[in-house]
Amino acid sequence: MTERQLHVPAGEAAHGPYALRIDPERAGWGYSALRVLDLAPGESHLFATGDSEWILLPLTGGCTVLADGECIELLGRESVFSGVTDFAYLPRDAHTQIASGAGGRFALAGARCERRLPARHGPAPEVPVESRGSGTCAREVRNFAAADTFDCDRLIAVEVITPGGHWSSYPPHKHDERLPGEETELEEIYYFEIEGGGPGYQRVSPSRPGGADVLAEVRSGDAVLVPDGWHGPSIAPPGHAMYYLNVMAGPGDEREWKIRFHPDHRTEGYR
Repeated sequence: MTERQLHVPAGEAAHGPYALRIDPERAGWGYSALRVLDLAPGESHLFATGDSEWILLPLTGGCTVLADGECIELLGRESVFSGVTDFAYLPRDAHTQIASGAGGRFALAGARCERRLPARHGPAPEVPVESRGSGTCAREVRNFAAADTFDCDRLIAVEVITPGGHWSSYPPHKHDERLPGEETELEEIYYFEIEGGGPGYQRVSPSRPGGADVLAEVRSGDAVLVPDGWHGPSIAPPGHAMYYLNVMAGPGDEREWKIRFHPDHRTEGYR
């Protein structure tokens, strides 16, 4: 893939009610998907989950979700920089309705899957928040749907807040091979927002001949696709925090997130 295909600037993948729509067909892979839905005050949206499981994650605002006979109220949040949010898990083969009285922006992180799990609410107080790295590599990781924190079939998703002037997704790491006990094969989407506008930067370097190679200037609403390769660093501009949502899924029998760090970068204190 070319850098242009892997870096998706805001608006380039808009489709219908979605400010961003990246399905497996658009990405050229098998599992991971991401949509960003804007709802005006009082507006609602009907959504068929199809062959995928989804997590509805408020970016701004709150909403009510009807799914599988369940009514889930999401309080949401003022912005991605104001803290963690509650969320809703939406199973495959379901018809859902998303409605917002005050309006907002909502991410739908998805993965093609086999098991049909129940619709349910993920409370904000139960989201594990991790401080990772040190110095100018310190960042906050919100593990709302990490492999060991919330039950999904294939979907793995986390949020990261990188303070202004800091690096995250560092040291560069990869998960594009199946190596039992060492590495899992996962497709990944990064979705960015920059506090105050940006820009920030995202690097993906090849792990194999002809592999992903991206150095992108990213702004709010941009996405970067990572089919393979060493990804990182993600660089926040001085004075402007960077947010990104990571969405991952892959073909492995176990839902795991095992990575290998780039051998040319030291890991102590950074990872």
